[in-house]
Amino acid sequence: MAISAQSIDWTSKVREIVADHNGRPEALLDILHDIQGELNYLPPEAMRRVALEMGLPLSKVYGVATFYSMYSTKPRGKYVVRICESAPCHVMGAREVIAALEENAGAKVGETSPDGLFTLEFTSCLGVCGVAPAVMVNDQVHGNLTPESAAAVLDEYRSRERGE
Repeated sequence: MAISAQSIDWTSKVREIVADHNGRPEALLDILHDIQGELNYLPPEAMRRVALEMGLPLSKVYGVATFYSMYSTKPRGKYVVRICESAPCHVMGAREVIAALEENAGAKVGETSPDGLFTLEFTSCLGVCGVAPAVMVNDQVHGNLTPESAAAVLDEYRSRERGE
């Protein structure tokens, strides 16, 4: 059963996470990271609670959460597919790979697939130009992609979900 933002007691959860970091303002990035680990995004009620617990303006917490691309303020799929849009990936055929990912996921870049498994996002660079074109699914890099192998990557994650 998936956890929903409504099913979490944000007061207790945020208090616990802030305490784990000793409430240090310089730990805000780590605190947001830990909170996002619960749902794969930062719900508004969690950000409000962080601001209250840390004595920070909500605008600061929200500003940090929206500045860094690693954070999301809207729900995302279980697997976040970061598509490199650097020049080497583009030259090596990223456009066709993107089309295959969108078709296989049933979602465009910036969207989440109807089954809730995949969110497709652009990223400026993955730092793996030697295996362009490349994507990162959560923390796993997949490189030297073709349209067929990109679709196979998503199929592999679907198979894992089915326990195959």
